[in-house]
Amino acid sequence: MTEQRVVLNLDEAGVAVDLPRLDNAQDLVQEVAYRPVDFRDDDLPSALERSAAWLRKAEQWLGEPVDVLAIHLDYDDSGDAPYYEVKLLCNDEDLAGAPIAVREQQRRASP
Repeated sequence: MTEQRVVLNLDEAGVAVDLPRLDNAQDLVQEVAYRPVDFRDDDLPSALERSAAWLRKAEQWLGEPVDVLAIHLDYDDSGDAPYYEVKLLCNDEDLAGAPIAVREQQRRASP
């Protein structure tokens, strides 16, 4: 099986050049990427506890607070399988460990 590459036509901000442009100069597409981290359970306290525990571990690993833009709650309490889903919208660079790599690079560059 051959792997096909997808080529994206992006501008300097990293968004598609065909994306409709903003009409007002005060409006902008921000350059920060975020990624949802989901915690799903059949009861809300368990989902919240796991999300908090993961966030503490991730911040300890990262060496700084994780940039969380939003927390989203979704639920379905109907039927036989109710669920609660807690989503943390986290900075993509934090999840990739970029701050760790930057600190390591700075440490190596220091005399």
